[in-house]
Amino acid sequence: MDLDPPPPKYQTSDPTSFAHKSARERWPAIITGAIDDVARTVSSLLDADDKDAIEEGKRIVSSLASLKYEVQHNRALGEIDDDGHADVKLYNDELAARDKLARDGVKWHDVEWLYSECYLYRRIGAFFGTAKTAAWRGYDPFARQKMDTFRSSRNAVLELAARYREIMTQIRTTEDQHRLLPKSGSGNGDTGADDEAEIEAEKTLFVEMAEICLWGNATDLSLLTSLTYEDIQKLQGSQARRESEKNVIVNDLRKAFEVLKKKSVEQQQQHQQSNNSSTSGTGGRRVDIVLDNAGFELFVDLVLAGYLIAVGLATEVVLHPKSIPWFVSDVVPGDFAALLDAMRDPVSFYESKDSEGGGEASSTPTLTQSQESDVKFLFDDWKNLHEEGKLILRPNRFWTHAGSFWRMPTIAPEVVEDLKESELVVFKGDLNYRKLTGDAAWPATTPFTTAIGPLGPGSGLRVLALRTCKADVVVGLPEGKDEELRAMEGGGGDSGARKWAWSGKWAVVQFSDGKA
Repeated sequence: MDLDPPPPKYQTSDPTSFAHKSARERWPAIITGAIDDVARTVSSLLDADDKDAIEEGKRIVSSLASLKYEVQHNRALGEIDDDGHADVKLYNDELAARDKLARDGVKWHDVEWLYSECYLYRRIGAFFGTAKTAAWRGYDPFARQKMDTFRSSRNAVLELAARYREIMTQIRTTEDQHRLLPKSGSGNGDTGADDEAEIEAEKTLFVEMAEICLWGNATDLSLLTSLTYEDIQKLQGSQARRESEKNVIVNDLRKAFEVLKKKSVEQQQQHQQSNNSSTSGTGGRRVDIVLDNAGFELFVDLVLAGYLIAVGLATEVVLHPKSIPWFVSDVVPGDFAALLDAMRDPVSFYESKDSEGGGEASSTPTLTQSQESDVKFLFDDWKNLHEEGKLILRPNRFWTHAGSFWRMPTIAPEVVEDLKESELVVFKGDLNYRKLTGDAAWPATTPFTTAIGPLGPGSGLRVLALRTCKADVVVGLPEGKDEELRAMEGGGGDSGARKWAWSGKWAVVQFSDGKA
């Protein structure tokens, strides 16, 4: 707590905050979804006659129901059961410290939002982490929802698969041509007009790929609990992205491109000077992505990763998933495997009935041979990158700790040291943004570099936040922009609520160069 930023934090007791709505509406709905999922799995175990697993599943349902009652009736937060991981003590120690400061103990409707929302999912995780039967150990009560949503993203997946294949083919054809042609420019770092035009084209494509990655965050299941599959599809695809471009109210993507391109050019020049035959130059160029949502968003994250490696802006991409089911749709390692399994056989995945046993997925048109080939192209491409060690999964328990990333240098210095090896660390989504900024009530004009504290200037980290706004905290806005957005219809007006930042309609892309 002492390591977090100084401004006040958002509280579930504040009726003008999204935290207030979350505690009373979102969280009970999310727990209900988990109850339904576990109950369905218990039913499926009846055929296997696994009595121990059935009884344990029923106990987990009862625990989830009790948790839902606590949230709805504003009961006190209790200690998390010890499931053998050290972070349980961190959660419980922080809860005890907060209890000492609260008059009647910490209750669901009057508590710091970031801590309590993380606590909620860690408590759910402990229900499964303490399980004794194999059926429930490591169980993800949100896995069905994540894959159902990815199935509902079919149109956007097919569109992007075709686009990705086209881009990769162009890149590889251009590389082959460059090997046969003399290099333009003087060889001393100067570039001719052709080189400048090529770099500008690269920059434009980088921005497009990153914005695809940005708007993939539109399908955050923990925040958009009431959307239908048709609603989700409207949030995806090229037309939706073009319409949303004007809603990126801060966009530092070109700054991020410049640092990656500069490093790439430097290493290519070193490679030429040393006559090294390695295609990766004299050193690696690593990009890290701290992941957010599974399904379609993970799909677009992999699109960006594959592109960065293909054009030489990175030689490896390290993906950081969560270690336990988190905020409904956040990526755990199993989601990566599930995504690749779906893409290995897209016909079976997209033409089968959905997990509810009914009609939406089963009534979709048959995949064309070209569509199937495009998706399998991506599967082969990403599978090869993973096997070659260029696409790496690196989970860490720190990503599911309760506090902000201001705590990282003290609580998880090994994570900071690892990230310093990266040329660029991309933090995806709303929760990562809340943690970067401490979920604090900063003035909206506060510089991003200030709001991320110890991960900002001088940290040794280059940070790029890709965030569609779905919570109150926002920083780095031009003077008057927050007021302008509040004045728009549904923006909050004079209510004191920053409602424009709750909808996912607006986005910020913010950069900090802690290596400068």
